[in-house]
Amino acid sequence: MEISHAYFSVHRPGNGHGAGLASGLTTVAAVDEFPTKDVRDVIPFGPGGESDISARLQQKYFEEITGEQLVVQYMPGGGGGAVGWSQLSEMPTDGYTIMGSNLPHIILKPMGKDVGFQTDDLNNFFYFHYSPDAILVRKDSPYETLDDLIQAVNEAPGAVTLSGSGTYSANDVANTRFQQLADVTTTYIPFKGTGAAMTALLGGQVQAEWGYTTVAANHQDKVRMLAVAAEERHPMFPDVPTFQELGYDMVGGAYRGMAVPEGTPKETQQKLSDIFQQINENPEFQQEMQDLGFVLMDVPLEEMDEFMAEQHRVYEATAREAGLID
Repeated sequence: MEISHAYFSVHRPGNGHGAGLASGLTTVAAVDEFPTKDVRDVIPFGPGGESDISARLQQKYFEEITGEQLVVQYMPGGGGGAVGWSQLSEMPTDGYTIMGSNLPHIILKPMGKDVGFQTDDLNNFFYFHYSPDAILVRKDSPYETLDDLIQAVNEAPGAVTLSGSGTYSANDVANTRFQQLADVTTTYIPFKGTGAAMTALLGGQVQAEWGYTTVAANHQDKVRMLAVAAEERHPMFPDVPTFQELGYDMVGGAYRGMAVPEGTPKETQQKLSDIFQQINENPEFQQEMQDLGFVLMDVPLEEMDEFMAEQHRVYEATAREAGLID
C-alpha cells in the first residue's frame, strides 16, 4: 500500500519588526536545528516484535540524517500497547520522546474498555508500514494446511490455542473474524507483543499463532505459514495461499507509525515526520524492510487526520461486525 505524500519546508516569517521578528527567527532556528540530542523511541511492546525490528532498522538512518541517536526503550504491558499509550500524555512535549503507534490497536482498545487512554491522546506524525495477518505453525506441526488446522479445531472446539499480540489488536480481530467465517471455535491467548507470541509458539505453549508475514520472514527456518490475509500472495511466500483463495474473505493486518504527546509543537512534529519520511525513501532501508516481509507506506503529518478518520471508520465497523464491541 502506498499513500501519496508531500514534502515539508520550514515557513520563514515575512517582513516584521523588533521582538516579533526575533522570536520568529528563534523559533525557526530551533526547528531547523532539531534534533540536537538523542531522541527516545518508546516501544509499547516487548522486544522482538515488528515495532522493535522496525525501530532497530531505523536507528542507522536516523543517525545518518540527524547526527543523533534514536534510543529504543521498551514499555510492554496492558495486553499489548496499553501501558505505554496510557503514559504518553505524561511524557515531555519537546519532540525528544516519541512512541510507536499501532493500528487497529489504538482505535479498538479504547472502544472495548477503559485502558487509560483515548485514540485522540496520540498525536500521530508518521505511519510507515503495514504487515498482513497470517496463521503460523511450527515446522514440525502436524498441520500442513489451513484445512488441517480447521479439521483439528472441529474435532475439539476450543482446544486448539493460538497466540497473538494483545487484545483488541489486529491479531484479535483476525481470530474473531476467522472463527465467524470458518464457523469454528478456537482459544486465542493474548501476549504482550508478537515476540512473546512467537516464543509461546516455538516453546509449544500454543499450537498456532496469529502473526504477520514479517514474523514468518524472521523465522522461516522454524515456522510454516498456512494462509495470509492479503489480496495477493506475498512475493516472499509464493506458495502460501491467501485466505480469499481458500474461501474466507479476510484481508487485514497491522499498521505501524509514530506519535508524540499532546502539546508537542506542530513544527517539531513536522520535522519528525520529515525525518522518518526521508528514512522511508532510502532504497537500502526499503530493501531491508521488504526482505523482512513489511509493506512500506507513507502517511506524513499533513495527511494524518484524513488517514486516521478513515481507519477509525473502517475498524469500528469491523469490530462491531466481529462482535468485539457493542
